[in-house]
Amino acid sequence: MQARVKMKNKFNVYCVTGLLVLLCGMIVSGASAAQKFISPDKLKYPGLDFRVPEAERVLLDNGMVLFYLRNDELPLVSVSALVRTGALHDPHGKEGLAELTAYTMRTGGTKQLSSGDIEQRLDFLAVSPSISMSLDSASVYFSFLKSDLDVCLNLLAQILIEPAFEEEKLQTALSLKKEELRRVADNPQKFAFREFNRLLYPSDPRGRYATPTSLKQITRDDLTSFHREYFFPSNVIFAISGDISKEEAINKIRQYFGHWKDSRQAIKIAPPPKEPGHGLFFIRKDIPQSTVVSGEFTISKNDPDFYAFAILDFIIGSGGFPSKIFSAVRNNEGLAYSAGSFYRARSNYGVFGTYAFTKTASTFQALHLMNSILDDVAAGSVSQDELDWAKKSLLNGFIFSFEQPEQIVSQQMTIAFEKLPDDYLINYRKRIEAVACKDLKRVAGKYLNAKRRLTIIVGDTDQFGKLPEQWEQPIFILPQQ
Repeated sequence: MQARVKMKNKFNVYCVTGLLVLLCGMIVSGASAAQKFISPDKLKYPGLDFRVPEAERVLLDNGMVLFYLRNDELPLVSVSALVRTGALHDPHGKEGLAELTAYTMRTGGTKQLSSGDIEQRLDFLAVSPSISMSLDSASVYFSFLKSDLDVCLNLLAQILIEPAFEEEKLQTALSLKKEELRRVADNPQKFAFREFNRLLYPSDPRGRYATPTSLKQITRDDLTSFHREYFFPSNVIFAISGDISKEEAINKIRQYFGHWKDSRQAIKIAPPPKEPGHGLFFIRKDIPQSTVVSGEFTISKNDPDFYAFAILDFIIGSGGFPSKIFSAVRNNEGLAYSAGSFYRARSNYGVFGTYAFTKTASTFQALHLMNSILDDVAAGSVSQDELDWAKKSLLNGFIFSFEQPEQIVSQQMTIAFEKLPDDYLINYRKRIEAVACKDLKRVAGKYLNAKRRLTIIVGDTDQFGKLPEQWEQPIFILPQQ
């Protein structure tokens, strides 16, 4: 009897389930009949409305510029700064001074606190400011809890305004720099790019680098003099973002940096002389692979053709796997494990180039292929599909550069530092989108010039093979010691 009841209940469940399925089918069929099916590719969506976030700009009484952006999602405050200085200001014969100054500013104590005292306080706060030196700027970054605002700004002000440059920390910096030079000499890629820059800037500080000899000439007095010459209010651009109001940010920066006074105007950085440095140069080095670097001077960020040239660079070699050089040199021919292009665009000049890290036996073949690609691009070989791909990639990357508040203020700070137009970020997307294939052909034909091109090859020159007859004779050079 129980078994019979169970079967009956089970049958009832099946009937109800079946009825529900049937009803659902009827409802769906009715809906489909009432509403015409629309293909997914016919659906229309409103366009994404992306607006470039803007940080507020404030000029302080002592001449220092401050950019501010509020973000209260986390109880954090980030402070960054750019200083108009850099390795290009190293005195002749004392190359490396700028970098040593930055390192020892951070580690060498202040007039009020020893290096040990500062490190103890930073360890307690679980934070650490960073100061780095590039070719034409010093960069500062410090992020901390909002509750530690006063103590952190006080420490940062001491480090930037009154560093002590303890002798012991200078000696540590010198030892680290000497070891770095040794590692560069053992790295064919870094070594080749360094020597390329020496040739590109033969009579300009941008082509000078630290050597063991130049490091021996640097003293603590040189560090204090360098700091005094380049670290002053109007030569610094600050940015602050995070869980802090505009009023509080300005008041706190004034509190800790307002006493920093100097009447000097900001340093102006001149472009390098565009000297005729073209030619083919070899550096003999007993290594199993060759490094090829080739390039020339080109346009700046302030040139109207900048946007077209940035797209060209992306298509030629900086766009990764789909780019022309990477596809041809590595994927199709298997001549190199890494190849591409680079575009160093500054506010008043630019440098464009190509590179390949290739097998010794294929050195000339890889260089010939890269040059052929540049010739084809200058002749108008870029397709509409390539242009569309490059635009999409660049614009997507542009949007993601505004993910974090500190990125936004950093962008604004960089624009001010490089003296770009105020509407640079606002109009970037529009100007990229406006570039057409005809623009790429015109710009490539105008600025890609083999007669201006400088090429350096580092490798076992005896194993390169026969030099193509149409090539100019190479010049063998020795790296600077």
